[in-house]
Amino acid sequence: MRGKTKNYSKYVDLKRPYVTYTVTASQKWKFEPYLWNFPIIGKSPYKGFYKEELAKEEAEELKKADLDVSVRGVSAYSTLGWLTDPLLSSMLKYSDQQLVNTIIHELVHTTLFIKDNINFNERLAVFVANKGTELFYMDKEGPNSETLKMIKDENHDDVLFSEFITQELEQLKKWYEEFDHSKYLPADDQEKLRQDRLELIADNFNKKLKPKLKTDYYAKIFKKKYNNADLSLHDTYMKNLDVFQAVYIKYGSNIPAFLKKCAELEDVTDPEKELQAWAQ
Repeated sequence: MRGKTKNYSKYVDLKRPYVTYTVTASQKWKFEPYLWNFPIIGKSPYKGFYKEELAKEEAEELKKADLDVSVRGVSAYSTLGWLTDPLLSSMLKYSDQQLVNTIIHELVHTTLFIKDNINFNERLAVFVANKGTELFYMDKEGPNSETLKMIKDENHDDVLFSEFITQELEQLKKWYEEFDHSKYLPADDQEKLRQDRLELIADNFNKKLKPKLKTDYYAKIFKKKYNNADLSLHDTYMKNLDVFQAVYIKYGSNIPAFLKKCAELEDVTDPEKELQAWAQ
């Protein structure tokens, strides 16, 4: 774990809407991400480019390999403490509380980052950023703050969405494992069945989860046709957040103590499995 830094003490105007464009890819007939391998961070389910056209070129090459692919603009990222990260113009599109959340998220990466475990790192950062943003506004504006209420409502929705998407992705993974290609259906018909199965997740969201949400944070989700690569982003960031919550409570509902405990996972082969054991 690292101590205090000078991150976000300077400002950079990028003169473009995003700092990077990331490519995510996945197998089509099993819920399994395509992984890149990099120095320092190890295996990663996404790859970033500073130029959008380069990201799109990478995406086209991956599509030729019959992979599901997704390209998205990214407003912030962390150099993991190797460099001093500035506040970027691309981050200013956020509301004040979303900006606070983003900065805490990226600072978590500079505090603790486990090689070859991007999913664990991102889920940890999501969880701590949500908790940290609540604490920041509790201190800044007090318990009766309207902003704090909004943050708590958004965090409530994150919890529900995490539960929903965790279950949906487990069921999707099982569906792929059980899909019978021996039916000798034409490829187009098989793909139609696959698309119908993917659309079922959107239908379940709209019918089962959306009425329970307190905010419009997820209003735009599933507005476009999703593929495995799009869904794998939710797997990376939002799956099993309840496990982090259980461990957080178990170790005193204190962020520094929680991060110190999580730092013990740096030399563990499977930190997610070990975290689940702690949550019991």
